Amino acid sequence: MRYHIGQLEEEQLVGLYEGMLKPRMIEEKMLILLRQGKISKWFSGIGQEGISVGVAQALKPDEYILPMHRNLGVFTSRNVPLNRLFAQWQGKASGFTQGRDRSFHFGSQEHKIVGMISHLGPQLAVADGIALADILGRKKRVTAVFTGEGATSEGDFHEALNVASVWNLPVLFCIENNGYGLSTPTKEQYNCKHLADRAKGYGMESRIIDGNNVLEVFTKVDELCKALRKRPRPVLLEFKTFRMRGHEEASGTKYVPEKLMKKWEKKDPISNYEAFLLKEGIINQKKIDSLKESISKEIETNLKLAFEEAEVTADTEKEVREVYKESAFEHIEPKGETKRIRLVDAVSEGLEQSMERHNELIIMGQDVAEYGGVFKITEGFISKFGKSRVRNTPICESAIVSAAMGLSINGMKAVVEMQFADFVSSGFNPIVNYLAKVHYRWGEKADVVIRMPCGGGVGAGPFHSQTNEAWFTKTPGLKVVYPAFPSDAKGLLATAINDPNPVLFFEHKGLYRSVYGEVPEDYYTLPMGKAAMISKGDDLTIVTFGAAVHWAMEILEKNQNIQADLIDLRTLQPLDLATIYESVQKTGKLIVLQEDTLFGSVSSDIAALVIENCFEYLDAPIKRVGSLETPVPFAKSLEENFLPKQRFESALQDLHEY
Repeated sequence: MRYHIGQLEEEQLVGLYEGMLKPRMIEEKMLILLRQGKISKWFSGIGQEGISVGVAQALKPDEYILPMHRNLGVFTSRNVPLNRLFAQWQGKASGFTQGRDRSFHFGSQEHKIVGMISHLGPQLAVADGIALADILGRKKRVTAVFTGEGATSEGDFHEALNVASVWNLPVLFCIENNGYGLSTPTKEQYNCKHLADRAKGYGMESRIIDGNNVLEVFTKVDELCKALRKRPRPVLLEFKTFRMRGHEEASGTKYVPEKLMKKWEKKDPISNYEAFLLKEGIINQKKIDSLKESISKEIETNLKLAFEEAEVTADTEKEVREVYKESAFEHIEPKGETKRIRLVDAVSEGLEQSMERHNELIIMGQDVAEYGGVFKITEGFISKFGKSRVRNTPICESAIVSAAMGLSINGMKAVVEMQFADFVSSGFNPIVNYLAKVHYRWGEKADVVIRMPCGGGVGAGPFHSQTNEAWFTKTPGLKVVYPAFPSDAKGLLATAINDPNPVLFFEHKGLYRSVYGEVPEDYYTLPMGKAAMISKGDDLTIVTFGAAVHWAMEILEKNQNIQADLIDLRTLQPLDLATIYESVQKTGKLIVLQEDTLFGSVSSDIAALVIENCFEYLDAPIKRVGSLETPVPFAKSLEENFLPKQRFESALQDLHEY
């Protein structure tokens, strides 16, 4: 192995050696503890320390780095306290996730580290969002993100590279090509000689670097960082290395040919570099022994602290409370004149006024810039806010949701427009596994609103007509808003954007241009979790939301003999159960109407909760009315049959007569 010192000072050369030695010694200790049953799992980075340490030391302390589970050297290079690392691995309260997650699944704003999730891919576009925030803030910084060769087969990898290239984001995409994805060799994972070659397809630069040569890693990455700070752009780095232990320790390495293992043993990044330093007289054995003794003492001291810490104890109230970031609702009363506008205008106005109020707010989505979005919500926004804040995106929902998460991590807000709510399935993973869980896991906010044009009744067929709120009301950590009137849409959108938690904001396409209302011209907010009582009556309770509110109003108008409490939920998470319970306790009858299909839906939960909490007040079985258990059909007659409007009238009359 050839080492080129170049312009590096002796202190830097020794620092790289010490930087690799510490994670190696920690790992060796962890493997002992694993065999003793004192930690539950371990993903080894032995043999790959040169990459983690070389990259981390090349970055500035205020530049974000997004490591994976073989990058212990990143954490030690950023001086993360060892007692907290050890507590993290033991599931103790002083760990970064307070026992809620394991391994390296955490981040630390203090150390500008953003840890992984097990789905791997979303990590890459989170780096895009962080880098975009730096560009918008005119901060000359680089973001580095790690992945393995296995994850380069995921769609998120390709989406992230494409977005970074289109937007010229200063991201170092670091592939640790270590030979195997668990037991699957690289020849069964991709059919190109070098993964770095993939950069050509995205108009990106790339480099192939010997990942076991720490000097090559550091000097090349350092050179690139200096260049990217001056002229922002992404670069794909393929580090050639090898995984000397199993995917995780339980996997073992029996699937690796012995000859191949011996070949890479000779390329160990630490022993080779140590021999080089000794040969050059930069270090001596006494210094090596002293470093090892010092690191060993540090490990043992901090292990003692972690072991002495009590096991984490469950506090139900705390667990539930910390799913969401706590935030004080700022109630801004509507003032001034009102005007009669459509729901689509109210959404646009609320979004525009929020853009004026929050300079850090970015809108992203397909065709949202010059075109104004397919529903023209953002028409004219470019002239007022510019293309840096109103951003057309490639067709890559997953990467854009992840980039929104990155913007939030780096101090900004994001509104993402799904062109149609149906398309959110392509971005489902980062919503339910990253945004929803990030605060509960390590206390990080996800200041992201995802706008969801949804709903049927417009002859758009199976892929443009779903009202898929139940996909998200099921997931702890998400908030779900679903207004039925223009005034609610404007006020609740402002509240959603102010909220530091992830919000799915449903906007029914069928209501966009058919429903009018008086809406205050000035900026205002409305509270989440507070339903609206549309009408009052003692006969029965109707609970509904979205377009179904208007169906219920129309049918009540036709059936003047039925006097009902008509409750418009407005938000589905949080849900205003108090208003529902109070009404049911008064009327004794409940019918829940929704546009979605019934099985596993919001209506199912409402019915179950009322039975559990108001059973003794019920005078009739609860009725639920929803769409047929089919995809949404296209033909008008089929769609009318699919939707529950006519069935609701019959069910309402039956319940009234019960």
